Amino acid sequence: MAGKHIAVYSGSFNPLHIGHLAIIRHLIDEAGCDCVYLVVSPKNPLKEGISEASGKERYEAAVAAVGRHPALLHKVTVDDIELNMPSPHYTIRTLDELKAREPANTFTLTIGADNLADIRRWRDYRRILTDYGVAVFPRRGFDLESIKADLLTEDKSYRIDLLNAEMVDVSSTIIRNGIAQGQDVSELLM
Repeated sequence: MAGKHIAVYSGSFNPLHIGHLAIIRHLIDEAGCDCVYLVVSPKNPLKEGISEASGKERYEAAVAAVGRHPALLHKVTVDDIELNMPSPHYTIRTLDELKAREPANTFTLTIGADNLADIRRWRDYRRILTDYGVAVFPRRGFDLESIKADLLTEDKSYRIDLLNAEMVDVSSTIIRNGIAQGQDVSELLM
């Protein structure tokens, strides 16, 4: 039996919002992925400000958010794999663990343009780009074509798929700040 093509979309998801939803829908409806694994990261080693202890709470909130979208229920899995792995949480370890868990499936990492621009700082980024590949969604201020071209000068076998996805100008930081100021941000939440 042939395996599935799975988009691995990892993040702190603090909280999930309509921008995340637009990316998920694009991966399923436009990019040809069989399903999306939303991997809730306890702590990004390159970012400050997120408590690793809040991982379980963010995971439960992500499960609830996906549950509010019945059309996604059989296409999106909120995965707690990183919550059960030792620190530090490197993406390559997560991808390798998913592949070991589900060897028949093909996994592609989903990242934003900002992450592609910074990927040389990631642990074993060359293996991520050759063994798994990345599907990259646009972000304002980033020229994806030139970032991809620069990376391909290093190794032509890198698998970098630039998604022609809609840009939604919202971030989890904007939502958290709005909540702190007592604003109603419900229309921005997934």
